[in-house]
Amino acid sequence: MKPSVFVAIPMFEEVLDHLRQHFEVVDNQADTLFTPAQLAEKLQGHAGAITTGTERIDAALLAACPQLKVVANMAVGFNNFDVPAMTAAGVQATNTPDVLTETTADFGFALLMATARRVTESEHFLRAGQWTKWRYDMFAGAEVHGSTLGIIGMGRIGQGIARRAAHGFGMQVTYHNRSRLSAELEVQCQARYVSKTELLQQADHVMLVVPYSAESHHTIGSAELALMKPTATLVNIARGGIVDDAALAQALQEGRIASAGLDVFEGEPQVHPELLKCGNVVLTPHIASATVQTRKAMAQLAADNLVAYLTRGQALTPLNSVQGRA
Repeated sequence: MKPSVFVAIPMFEEVLDHLRQHFEVVDNQADTLFTPAQLAEKLQGHAGAITTGTERIDAALLAACPQLKVVANMAVGFNNFDVPAMTAAGVQATNTPDVLTETTADFGFALLMATARRVTESEHFLRAGQWTKWRYDMFAGAEVHGSTLGIIGMGRIGQGIARRAAHGFGMQVTYHNRSRLSAELEVQCQARYVSKTELLQQADHVMLVVPYSAESHHTIGSAELALMKPTATLVNIARGGIVDDAALAQALQEGRIASAGLDVFEGEPQVHPELLKCGNVVLTPHIASATVQTRKAMAQLAADNLVAYLTRGQALTPLNSVQGRA
């Protein structure tokens, strides 16, 4: 008898067909949102699951689902996983690194451009029928080419953004990271390591690409925003919670920074109501990896992780080392 797996999110039909070759599959093509109790109920009897950041996998859920052996997150981030609890329970955790690096870096730069050049503000102005004449200062934004970009979080995606900035736009790139890159990578990215304070004080544009953790919670709050130039922009493609959204909204409303571009939010899909009042912010619904090709690659890797672990005992992109449940 085939093992059973639960796909907690809507999924490409070809990926479901691939899973059905190996497992009994229960899907969620209806796109139902589950409470923690409902998710635990849905996972009963399943050896594996595919999730995204919406589904929290913690000690309480694991205790309620003794047959669960592996959970594959269709995302590179995994702050919805309590990895220590999963390890203690003998449940394999996986994510989808690498396949979304370039697409996400592309989007990060697109959001930077839209923010700096006031694309959203000007489109709303035009659609509202307010454009009646040309003015020399109409939606004059910040220069991108030749300016200074500060990147906080210099993993694969951060490095991709740095290459685009330095090689494509002639930007001066600074970065701050938990650990400094090798000299070779710094040359490839044309990036200079600086302290977080120096980065915030000097950058014309600040890009956040740091993973979410308890340590990175509110990496940007009131104190950090106070260090930035009043002409600076802030872009967050990392995770909600990296930025104190309430403090950011206040800084935007008071003109203490020029503008922001946000793809992620605290408590998403809810967005802080004060941010929604700000004209000088570009808001997108967590779509940095959203190309058809990349989303299919993410889904396929998540599925392949289930297949690899449940048939061969070794995940392709594991997040933890486990003995496995009996």
